[in-house]
Formats: sequence, structure tokens, C-alpha cells
Amino acid sequence: MLTEFLSLLCLGLCLGFEDEKKNERLPKPVFMAWPSPVVESKSNVTLKCRSPFQNTTFRLGKLNDTGPKQQLSSAGNNAELLLIDLKPKDSGTYFCTYKTTVFQGWSESEYLQLMVIDSRSLIFITTFSCLSIFLSFLSVFIIYRCVPNGEFKKEWIHHSGK
Repeated sequence: MLTEFLSLLCLGLCLGFEDEKKNERLPKPVFMAWPSPVVESKSNVTLKCRSPFQNTTFRLGKLNDTGPKQQLSSAGNNAELLLIDLKPKDSGTYFCTYKTTVFQGWSESEYLQLMVIDSRSLIFITTFSCLSIFLSFLSVFIIYRCVPNGEFKKEWIHHSGK
């Protein structure tokens, strides 16, 4: 009689523990873009999603995209999605979710902003940045050469009343 009671008690505790696990919230997955979330057009990027659990089902998708979400099952704890020949229209906010057989519901990652930059735009931005830096240094050099030594200091003291 005592053995049956202990067996039922253990079974009840085990089942209760499983129910508790189903109501717990899953930790967020780690979501990243490799080699970088900022890439040139016509290049490739791999979206990587990782959970702390084995045997998970992953979904990877783009926010506000009406197309189907990519669903991947994994015996391990990660999933990868290779995006090839990217275009600027592929830029956007991506996310990853996962679920396990033990826990109910999906856990969603932080959003990842993918930027696909047209190579012509990248050349323009780089050129403009370099030109701006060059003109700034040139301005400082001209001001330094045109103002007589100590003249600026005298003028500043005169205007401040000292």
C-alpha cells in the first residue's frame, strides 16, 4: 500500500513538473547575420539562429513580408538560412523564432536590421566622406596659415574684456 502511494505521488509530481515546464517562457534565441548585417548588393549573407535547446523547430522571416516564413527543423540547437545575390529590396527587419517539444509556444529573437547597399552608393558615400575630411583639414590649415601668430589670441582677449 505504501509503495503504491509513493509511486502515485512520484508520478503526480513528475506530471506536475512537465505541466510547469509547458507554462514557462523560453529564453530568446540568438540571431545574427554573417559576415555582417550591412552588405553590398549581389553578395550573400547567412542568417543564423541559435537556441539553448536541442531538437528545435525554427522559423526565420522578414517583418511585414506577406511571403511564407522559412521553417527549419534541427536535431541540434541552431539553424542557418543562406540568402544569395542580395538586392537593396532585400533590406529590412528580420527575425527568428523557435519552439521545442517540451515547451509550448514560440520564442522570438530580437529584430535584426539587414542593409543591402548598392555598390555605387557605397562608392559615393566613401568618396563624399573622404572629401569632407580633406576639406575640413584644408580649412584648418588655411586658417592657421592666414592668421598671424598670436593674432587670434589677442583678438579673443580684446573681445572678452581681459
